[in-house]
Amino acid sequence: MLDEILPLKGIIPPLVTPLAGRDEIDVAGTQRLIDHVIDGGVHGLFVLGTSGEAPSLSHRTQRAFLKLACEHINRRVPVLVGITDTSMTESIELAKEAASLGADAVVVATPYYFPMHQEDLKRYIEELAEQLPLPFLLYNMPSHTKVTFDIPTIKSLLKIEKFIGVKDSSANMLYFNKLIELKREQDNFTVLMGPEELMGQAVLMGGDGGISGGANLVPNLYVSLYEAAMTEDMREVHRLQHQVMRLSQSLYEVGTSPTSYLTGIKTALGIAGLCSDRLSEPLYSTNKDRKDIIRQHMRDLDLIEITKTV
Repeated sequence: MLDEILPLKGIIPPLVTPLAGRDEIDVAGTQRLIDHVIDGGVHGLFVLGTSGEAPSLSHRTQRAFLKLACEHINRRVPVLVGITDTSMTESIELAKEAASLGADAVVVATPYYFPMHQEDLKRYIEELAEQLPLPFLLYNMPSHTKVTFDIPTIKSLLKIEKFIGVKDSSANMLYFNKLIELKREQDNFTVLMGPEELMGQAVLMGGDGGISGGANLVPNLYVSLYEAAMTEDMREVHRLQHQVMRLSQSLYEVGTSPTSYLTGIKTALGIAGLCSDRLSEPLYSTNKDRKDIIRQHMRDLDLIEITKTV
């Protein structure tokens, strides 16, 4: 499936992981959420990413959620799977599991405990790539991993046939534009924006779309913004960008930084009736006062009745 659609384009939500308890998946909520985002017109799904709280899940639950998600998606859209781990062996094993379940590609960030210099990072990706059964994207997430994939490092890895793109969550537009320049040197190479507030701008500059967390809640909004940017309909881009910013400020800034994005999106999904709002420890669901604020903001944004179309 992936060969037919390279380079990857569009809105590929980082699917949240609905939880019914500690290390217990909300199965019905997961199925409902997947149907909701696919019906909203998204172009793929990214499972076990940051929004999916993958580093906080046990390896057992990661695999159980991956299996549930792949089976319910049932190849309706391409599936990307996050395999980032502090252990290379665990990353490889998860990639093999993803391949066996029909996933299309894997996504790998820098390991997030020991600091790495770029030569070691380059060698790590080269050795990992040899063992991967699927194509892979690099995930640049320096706010969480504390290490950046430097542009020269990425350029040196372009020779790897399985290397098909980068998701950049640095929020550094100069860095992103340098990725766009690299894209011009490589056929079928994908460059995706992480922060949803920058997705429209990124597509206008030549990016391929976004891994936008808000698309878990209102997928059609991000799909419409992507399409407007692709056709350079600037009036529509400005209108939809304003809606994205309102959603971001209303839902993601209610809690305590830096985890307010995750608590905000999961709280909103719970209020909308799509899935459980429980987070995986060490993160915790928001308190009642903040939940009431988010509920009121959702009313103001006309999001409170979102599940009527599910």
